[in-house]
Amino acid sequence: MSCTPPITGLVLAGGLGRRMGGVDKGLQLLDGQRLVDRVIGRLMPQVDALLVNANRNLDVYAELGHPLVVDRFEGFVGPLAGIHAGLTACTTPWLAVVPCDAPFLPLDLVVRLRAALESQAAHIAVARTADGLQPTFALMHRDALASLTDYLATGGRRLRDWYQTLPLAIIDFADAEAFTNLNSPAELAASSRV
Repeated sequence: MSCTPPITGLVLAGGLGRRMGGVDKGLQLLDGQRLVDRVIGRLMPQVDALLVNANRNLDVYAELGHPLVVDRFEGFVGPLAGIHAGLTACTTPWLAVVPCDAPFLPLDLVVRLRAALESQAAHIAVARTADGLQPTFALMHRDALASLTDYLATGGRRLRDWYQTLPLAIIDFADAEAFTNLNSPAELAASSRV
């Protein structure tokens, strides 16, 4: 896909998977396919380059063929650390962020976030559904790195709180199911379509 300006995608797969029993969520199977593969398959056509944030099973994630970025903050401090790693490695003006456990993410996610970001002269665009803000589905300018670095250095850990420190665009999506996060074995089993 050719975008102006170009966009790098970031798949967040660096968490501990506590609600999934401590297993690596991105490597869990849904109908015979790993969650991370499903997410990459839906995100890749929407971006110009792709990064994967992972903190364990690095050899397995390396086999995906996309550059890996690991958290620079110790102790699994959450998705903000993965976003920080992605922004640090990003060489395009914009970074599109999605979680590894959202195998149904919209195929028009990035284009809609980009339109909102441009029209509202914001630094970050975030998806929202009837269920509320979907903070791990976002598009942000690479220049947000300085703000995020400062926020993390002062102990900040909440995505929503950091977003409020910068000009923010929110774009509504009607299909809440497209943003389903499979956080537990039960949710994974319930989403099986085989």
